[in-house]
Amino acid sequence: MKRTIFTGSAAAMVTPFSEDGKTVDYALFERLCEQQIRCGTDALVIAGTTGESPVLSAEEKRALFSAAVKIAKNRIPVIAGTGANDTEAAVRKSNDAEKEGVNALLVVTPYYNKCTQEGLIEHYYYIADRVSAPIIVYNVPSRTGVNILPDTYAALGEHKNIVAVKEANGDISALAQTNRLCGDKLDIYSGNDDQTAAFTALGGKGVISVAANIIPEQMHKMASERENSAEIQLHYNDLLKALFLEVNPIPVKAAMEMIHKRPFPLRLPLTPISAKNKEKLQNVLLEHHLI
Repeated sequence: MKRTIFTGSAAAMVTPFSEDGKTVDYALFERLCEQQIRCGTDALVIAGTTGESPVLSAEEKRALFSAAVKIAKNRIPVIAGTGANDTEAAVRKSNDAEKEGVNALLVVTPYYNKCTQEGLIEHYYYIADRVSAPIIVYNVPSRTGVNILPDTYAALGEHKNIVAVKEANGDISALAQTNRLCGDKLDIYSGNDDQTAAFTALGGKGVISVAANIIPEQMHKMASERENSAEIQLHYNDLLKALFLEVNPIPVKAAMEMIHKRPFPLRLPLTPISAKNKEKLQNVLLEHHLI
């Protein structure tokens, strides 16, 4: 049995920028991380999709990883987003993150150039052979155009450094098959907030959550308390949907602006939420007494 990185809810952290979007606001980042730890979040994911990884420079990523590690002080794991569609680049990014002391690596499937299932196996094995930190495979075909099949997961689970998967393909039947084939060789985390209860019921270890930026305590409970998971998810289902009215992280940053009463800028090509969707999101936040 491989070591589990975390159980429960990992916050997929937003990256706060200065008002002009040109620099990272590290002071605010520290406050947000501390809030997550105070509220019971079980791990921090830095520079993932929600953190606008594609528009962060290598220097900004390393600084964010370093800051998160210093803030966490081993209280909870810090997971670094280090995926790339260039296998050698993914190794370099992963090695850089390891030097900053992160606890694990979140490595997305190759995108744009794509690959076969055999290519996925070779890609991940190549990276895993060249890192020491455990790897969470990130499968999000809606963004990458690549989907990992259960048999491929079974092959990936044979590598000692490939320990978990963040599954965001939306296919619950495939999840059940993956869990059956992999057993203790791969921990499975939901990559979709609105499937957390289903993942929990089917043996998942938790969720890597966008909504944790807004409701960290509730996402921790949803992912940790199996007997209450479905009830909590149903209660917050409208919010989980509203946070994806537009491409992530546009809505969650809009929600944070309303909650924190300060700007949470995006970097292009992402643009502010539309007036229509902002109103819908605001109404849901009001309904849940979050603003």
